[in-house]
Amino acid sequence: MTSALPPRRLAVLLLAVLVCTGTVIGLARLRTDTAPTAFLPAGDPALTALEETARAFGGDPVVVLAESARPRELMTGAELGRLLSLEGRLAELPDVAVVYGPGTALNQIVASTRNLVAAISGRRDAIRATGDPALAEFDLRYGPLVVQAMPAGVPSVRNQGFVDSVVFGPDGATRASWRYLVPAPNAVAILVRPREGLDEAGTRRLVAATRDLVARAGLTTTRTTVTGTPTVFADLGQRVQREIPLLGAVALALIIACYLGIGWTGRRRDRLLPLAATLGSMAVTLAVFGWLGIELSLGAVAFLPILIGIGSDFPAYLVHGAPVRRVLVAAGASAAGFASLALSPLPFVRDLGLALGLGVLLAVAIAFLIRPKRASPAEPAPVPVVRRGLPRRTRVAVAAALAAVAALGWVMLPRLEVRAQPDELAAGLPSVADARHAEDVIGSSGAVQVLLRGENVRDVAALDWMRRAEEGIVRQYGGALRPAVSLPDLLAFLGPNPTPEQFQAGVGLLPHYLVSAVLSDDGRSAVLSLGISLQDLREQRDLLGGLRAALPPPPPGMTSEVVGLPSAAARGYELVSEHRYLANLVGIAAAGLVLFLGLARRSDAVRAVSAAVLATGWGLAGAWLLGIPLSPLSVALGSLTTATACEFSVLLGYRGSGRNPRNSRNTRRTVAVAALAAALGYLSLTLSELAILRHFGLLLAASVGLSLLAAIAIVRLFPPGALALPGVAAEPDRKVAV
Repeated sequence: MTSALPPRRLAVLLLAVLVCTGTVIGLARLRTDTAPTAFLPAGDPALTALEETARAFGGDPVVVLAESARPRELMTGAELGRLLSLEGRLAELPDVAVVYGPGTALNQIVASTRNLVAAISGRRDAIRATGDPALAEFDLRYGPLVVQAMPAGVPSVRNQGFVDSVVFGPDGATRASWRYLVPAPNAVAILVRPREGLDEAGTRRLVAATRDLVARAGLTTTRTTVTGTPTVFADLGQRVQREIPLLGAVALALIIACYLGIGWTGRRRDRLLPLAATLGSMAVTLAVFGWLGIELSLGAVAFLPILIGIGSDFPAYLVHGAPVRRVLVAAGASAAGFASLALSPLPFVRDLGLALGLGVLLAVAIAFLIRPKRASPAEPAPVPVVRRGLPRRTRVAVAAALAAVAALGWVMLPRLEVRAQPDELAAGLPSVADARHAEDVIGSSGAVQVLLRGENVRDVAALDWMRRAEEGIVRQYGGALRPAVSLPDLLAFLGPNPTPEQFQAGVGLLPHYLVSAVLSDDGRSAVLSLGISLQDLREQRDLLGGLRAALPPPPPGMTSEVVGLPSAAARGYELVSEHRYLANLVGIAAAGLVLFLGLARRSDAVRAVSAAVLATGWGLAGAWLLGIPLSPLSVALGSLTTATACEFSVLLGYRGSGRNPRNSRNTRRTVAVAALAAALGYLSLTLSELAILRHFGLLLAASVGLSLLAAIAIVRLFPPGALALPGVAAEPDRKVAV
């Protein structure tokens, strides 16, 4: 008969079961998010305006671009009928707010034209029956409208003469008001606007359904392209989900080979403990995000290789018997450096920082529980520096030279290019090439809106303001911004100076289908849509800033604003770019504070912070000299480099005491293996098909090497006790309870 488990062991077993169960459930609840909002500044007014516009007019559209071999082929006969049928089926898809296409627009115009002609004819008959002398004036004003309404016979989509006269000009080119739907005589575009707030999974379903319907539409085309911002980010989400396990597995395999292949510790079983602790921390971290309902964005792909690389460092130190206090404090400093990324305005960078900070702390906690039970060496007392090795003057000269290179990097930080445009973030995806092709045909690949808001924009004053704004935009920015659709374009038949009554009547005659594209149902907002090309975000920021300044003053009681995904992306670039020093220094400061409070000697904290400053400066100087641009992930290089620079400095600082040669060699060997493991974890990101992650992995791997060099230099030039002032005793240990 077996005895029952002791209460303490039973409690530990139950706790382990609960943690494992909670982890499994949390992982099942985990979701990723690569929607555009993950790459835009959270909480910024630019994003708020974008969301408000999406609620009123729909989100950024999925664009179906169909091209034919011959001009007007898709706007004739059976092809036009198939196009109209496709637009109808697209409009019936779930999560679609509205579909704008040439077939439906023509159909609506036919109905409105018939109503217009009937209304004018009925009104004229009523005036003539009363003998009113105003009949001549009525004919003068509305006669041309009847002629325009019936330019080539009866209004009907089956009347090819009517279709051609409405859509195309006398020279055969597409009329200006139709170019957003018929960008060229041999091409048509269908805009599928999703409902506001559609998540990543819904976007992927919508894009997949759109592609399926287009493939089965039976259109006679030379090329059909499904593109647009939702398509790019839907493909990005699929790529992220596919790469997360792949890159994580590659990082794990490389680091297993590193820890097993290098004899950094005698017991082979101990070599796998760091990986066990890291994998456990990774699972628990992801489960925490799942329980909290936080969707991981692109940062999740970078999270796994980075955590596997650097998260295994601290368990390795504990397994090898390094001083517990130093390991715990160094881990806390690294976590603080990573967590400082939470200050980034971009959610996908913030998620990466929080995940890494939590993951490092959990890795250390798990390693502390499963490490071999052996006595931890005592922290040695500092040894006053005696003249040995390099003379003091030589050490100062070398330190000055190293600091000068780092200073160059810090000074050049504002001059480094930051690439943050969406096509750069998703470079490597086929959908980006599709967007480029659509841009060549349509003339733009994105859209911004000039939003006019007020208590009532259904007013001739608002119409006049939008007309003047559009004319000014065409005159000043015609090459960079292309008007797509606006209220003045739809009401051009009213002439230049309609009365309030004529304005209301004109809006009433137009199909709601068309009016809703430019005028909200509550009458509080109207938009002027402008096409814009993919371009450098710095240039885009300047362009949109100039556009805002060029807009005429809005009518009394109304406000104007430039909104849209490009506007919010430009704002994100501005926020990331203008706070470069803060983004780099805050991580170093946070790590330094943890070290200052936790280490037994303040001088160790000074050395670690100095190594972080040097390594970051060297990395920035190298990026400037080689012309390597930064990205939203790497612009905070200081916060990322701090994690390894502080870690190596603190552990090598223990070796520098020289009290135990064997421990010195063991620690040095473990630091070297840890550096190699971290670099391999980072380098696994270079296998990603996303350019931003390849760039990020290479830069971080280089930062590991620079961190190790900086730590070695600092510890060699200023070993423990060297920071004491001449004539003053070496700094004593501060008694800090562990």
